Amino acid sequence: MRETTDTDLYRRWIDDLWNGPKDRTKLAEIAEEFVDEDFVGHWPTTDVVGPGKLAALIAAVKATHKGLEYSLEVEPFGGDGYVAARWISHGTVGAGENVYTSGNDILRIADGRLVECWVASPGV
Repeated sequence: MRETTDTDLYRRWIDDLWNGPKDRTKLAEIAEEFVDEDFVGHWPTTDVVGPGKLAALIAAVKATHKGLEYSLEVEPFGGDGYVAARWISHGTVGAGENVYTSGNDILRIADGRLVECWVASPGV
């Protein structure tokens, strides 16, 4: 069995959470698999603590968009317990207005789990 790398964890961050289900409970179950219980996420306007609060934030973002999808613009890279990447997202809001957003994530990893995140993007 192949060991999970820091870039694998970042891909789970994007694929399993941000591109995952809309349901908060399902998102929390997924997050608990690889997000530490003491996780702290730093967004421009708020901090989020723990996998449950992270799931709530993601579910809230998804609730405001239809067809929201994230993709990587710069593949994840890093070392020494950190991984970073640049992403873009698109979806529709309101009466079908297309919206595009981009951002950068830096995630700190310890013992194979996400423990801290810094997000640079507009919104949240």
